Amino acid sequence: MRKISVRDFMTKKVITFQPDTPIEVAIDTLVKNEISGASVVDGKGRLVGIVSEKDCLRILANGVYHHEPGGTVDDYMTEAVVSIHADTDIFTVADLFLKNIYRRMPVVEEGKVIGQVSRRDVLRAIQEIKDKQQMDTY
Repeated sequence: MRKISVRDFMTKKVITFQPDTPIEVAIDTLVKNEISGASVVDGKGRLVGIVSEKDCLRILANGVYHHEPGGTVDDYMTEAVVSIHADTDIFTVADLFLKNIYRRMPVVEEGKVIGQVSRRDVLRAIQEIKDKQQMDTY
């Protein structure tokens, strides 16, 4: 069996935010697109963070305690992001998901976001492997 890499099953059309995007816009985008998070990139497309549903929940806590809900993605994003290279194999990705709480990881080449891989993407890859093996046995 040939090596299956992230490049084979990552999501290539990804939604990203700039650090100065209003957090309300980010929340609206996440909800409308039914996604749980997105990469945050600078003006050159370089990864600077990630903003997730969990990060956005901080807006409620901050609003309740400081009476100033709002702000920008930069105020809520997680800066310490684990990213992955497109040539990483499926087994390594599955292992990373098992050992960490991440639901998604940005796929980066030369510092720029080129895609995203999620737990669900890995599950789809497993289905494809299974389907291909079944077809090969006939």
